[in-house]
Amino acid sequence: MAVSLAELRARPFALLQELERRSREAASGRGREAVQQEEWVGVGFRVGRTYLVASREEVREVLPFPGVTRLPGAKPWLLGLANVRGQLLPITDLNAFFGGPAADIGRMTRVLMVNHADIPAGLLVDEVRGFRRFVPSERVEALPELLPGMTPYIAGAYSAGDELWGVLGVHGLVESSVFLRAAR
Repeated sequence: MAVSLAELRARPFALLQELERRSREAASGRGREAVQQEEWVGVGFRVGRTYLVASREEVREVLPFPGVTRLPGAKPWLLGLANVRGQLLPITDLNAFFGGPAADIGRMTRVLMVNHADIPAGLLVDEVRGFRRFVPSERVEALPELLPGMTPYIAGAYSAGDELWGVLGVHGLVESSVFLRAAR
């Protein structure tokens, strides 16, 4: 069943998924299919000055900042709870969590809704750059400039043009004891 792109305007992540599905359908030829199978696809985003990418399987949805209700006694990086379609979602400022300054919430700010069966979490990022596709030859040893708190959660990097993208292990992040101890 075809979905109208206009219907998906209010759901940017679903819109990106539908565009990706349509572009895959339009692509033809066996050589192209073989390349697609080798690609690693993730959601690209910026935290501070660092470009990161998370596996698309670990990100359920991308949302505009929904506003939060503060939680007394929470660490400063836990911004509070947001009501997302009737579900309470804790929102974490990733830059502050990693040891940087608190994010300036603006029109480009987004929340990555984590796709995890047991841990509901929203990760506030400065900007989402859409899907990023990488082939094995773009994998590099060098890492982008990282805040000290990022290092344990970075699972490698890719280079595309002039940009270096760190691979953020989202499940490892939200399952970590540091992340789960959000109370002061």
